[in-house]
Amino acid sequence: MDADIPIPPSAFPRYARFGRRLKGIFIDWVVSLVLIFGTMFLAISIGDQTSSRVFGIVAVAIALLYEPVLVSLTGSTLGHYMTNLRVVDQGTSGNISFVKAVGRFVLKSLLGWYSFIAMMATRRNQAVHDWLTKSTVQMRDAGKALPHHFIVERTDLQHPGMPPAWRRLVVILGYLLVTTFAFGLILELLLVVGTELTACTVSCRSLEAVLSIAISLVWLAAIAVLVGLGWRGRLFGARKRAEG
Repeated sequence: MDADIPIPPSAFPRYARFGRRLKGIFIDWVVSLVLIFGTMFLAISIGDQTSSRVFGIVAVAIALLYEPVLVSLTGSTLGHYMTNLRVVDQGTSGNISFVKAVGRFVLKSLLGWYSFIAMMATRRNQAVHDWLTKSTVQMRDAGKALPHHFIVERTDLQHPGMPPAWRRLVVILGYLLVTTFAFGLILELLLVVGTELTACTVSCRSLEAVLSIAISLVWLAAIAVLVGLGWRGRLFGARKRAEG
């Protein structure tokens, strides 16, 4: 992977879409599991208590430092590199510092998938952990990037007809409350129907778990869409006015 070489300035920086980043996260997840469980297997195989303790420390270090070290040194984890992505410092256009990389990793770990909801509402497709650490995720090699891999900076947020921020927030909150109530009601109805159609044994609990996960995923996607549309002035109640 490349060293800390600043990305040449461009009129159209290419900011990674969520799907591209999700693919990179999945690759990193697999790589981390292989490294961690491989280390643990070695520790068990050796059997020596001191060696096992050392390998245990190594496994923890891999889990905590894999992303911060690679991102600060090369701009990319293995997942980033394999999906043509790079984490870029907004101020220097180079790699972010190790301290920023650690903060970014901690924020992403704490917020989980909710951090990525902000991508729909930010100019540079930034998740919360990107925005707070003043970093962006861009295409590493523009020549290999396809149109569906990235967006360019959104300019509609500076539109003169955009409603004030407080109004957009109030409208988004209202839509989220209604949506949350609706999804909760749908889940209850599905569970009632499922209980009536199946014997309430293990299959009943399994059905409840599957429905809960499915509804939660759809609900999370709905939140992201509502936040994005609302912040960009596309929801009824806080629509962007046309110029003139």
